[in-house]
Amino acid sequence: MDLHELTIHQAEALLKKREISSKELVKALLERIDTFDDTIGAYLTIDEKGALKQAEDADKRLADLTPDAYAADDAPPLLGIPIALKDLLCTKGLKTTCASKILENFVPQYDSFAVSKLKKAGAVILGKTNMDEFAMGSSTENSGFKLTRNPWNPDHIPGGSSGGSAASIAACMATGSLGSDTGGSIRQPASHCGVVGLKPTYGRVSRFGLVSYASSLDQIGPITRDVKDAALMMNVISGHDEMDSTSADIDVPDFTSGLSMFEKNGLKGMKAGIPKEFLSVKGLDPDVEKAFMNSKKILENLGVEIIEVSLPHTEYTIAAYYVIAPSEASSNLARFDGVKYGFRDKTCDNLIDMYKKTKSKGFGNEVQRRIIIGTYALSAGYYDAYYGRASKVRSLIMDDFKNAFKQCDIIISPVAPTPAFKIGEHIDDPLTMYLSDIFTLSANMAGIPGISIPCGLSSKGLPIGLQMMADRFDELSLIRAGYGFEQNVNLSMRFPDLKNLG
Repeated sequence: MDLHELTIHQAEALLKKREISSKELVKALLERIDTFDDTIGAYLTIDEKGALKQAEDADKRLADLTPDAYAADDAPPLLGIPIALKDLLCTKGLKTTCASKILENFVPQYDSFAVSKLKKAGAVILGKTNMDEFAMGSSTENSGFKLTRNPWNPDHIPGGSSGGSAASIAACMATGSLGSDTGGSIRQPASHCGVVGLKPTYGRVSRFGLVSYASSLDQIGPITRDVKDAALMMNVISGHDEMDSTSADIDVPDFTSGLSMFEKNGLKGMKAGIPKEFLSVKGLDPDVEKAFMNSKKILENLGVEIIEVSLPHTEYTIAAYYVIAPSEASSNLARFDGVKYGFRDKTCDNLIDMYKKTKSKGFGNEVQRRIIIGTYALSAGYYDAYYGRASKVRSLIMDDFKNAFKQCDIIISPVAPTPAFKIGEHIDDPLTMYLSDIFTLSANMAGIPGISIPCGLSSKGLPIGLQMMADRFDELSLIRAGYGFEQNVNLSMRFPDLKNLG
């Protein structure tokens, strides 16, 4: 296996044995990026100099560790491991643009909570990945700077909004990555790129230093090559943070114990619910339906009892989400006015003119569309009719899941109704684009964790993912079930063939 193909846990084992160095691993990934990223477009910023310096420091720390420290597993958990970051996580001294021209040259003075935890764990930061501007999109076609392509077929989208992070893992241009998920933005691109994406419970990972899209929905999580890597990254980035008022002050388990639970007891005794409302969704691609039914059989063969559950307010999820999220975006993005930081239009005559021109030129079409929707929903006389009512619907959705999880341990569904569509196919059809998140939005509305795991390939060779959701703060059930499923699904290819792209 080439160095760029290593998982986090494989690289960690080789680093501890000193069979490879962090610098060798980083160089292999930088060469991979140099060869293929002009075509894939996963990265917005590559910190080659910084990454090599961090790798050298990691190698020194590895060399200083005693055999006893290794035996006791006292080495920092991600020491020397190269990680890519979605470009809405603040990184001290490294550009954070949110893929928006309004923040094109913004360099934060501090690290986000998740980034600081990665650095403390010894991770090497390779760079910042492309995304839909301010995380508003499902295809990474809304970036203000470049297009990201699906490594399995460059004519297709990688998903979004964390498309660059997912593409970097699928194309073996990072060993692990972080994304954010507001309505499916970790799970959907993970599905489309054939990798694992885990959205934690809301509050499990601090949002401090995450440039917000919708504050009550956003959550940071890992995108990795397999479930074990996701568990390892969750161990690092989870935890209470006083800088985030929504951060949950709750004990953090060792997420890798979910793997041990499967190895010890398998999946026997677990129950998986299939919402009857999900199976009646219109436009479900036959390849996706086939992959999902095959996944159901695999889980049944592993001893999982499959039952039908009901989420009766599913039909209102998209409507409620597209009131709540744009409303919060309207509030959050009001700060980008050209006064304090970021882009400012200099051709204006007065303050109001400066506001208008700065936002018109700095924000892309999709961001402007959602700001307008949100501003309208929050305007005088409409707040209760729109945002207030949508918030009540969210409470009903949360109750639906509470009732469902009284009957089962996990809920399974497709991640997206279709495999990755072609670039440009839906860019002028926002309603169709919004409907592509039908299976993922409800987890964000309810604040529960969800994971996407590769479960097959379409007839055109594009990846398809299986979604598992669990009750609040029960990521261990996802990791146990996801790991067990992963060990038993038969995928003919683990990585896309990029030989003809370089």
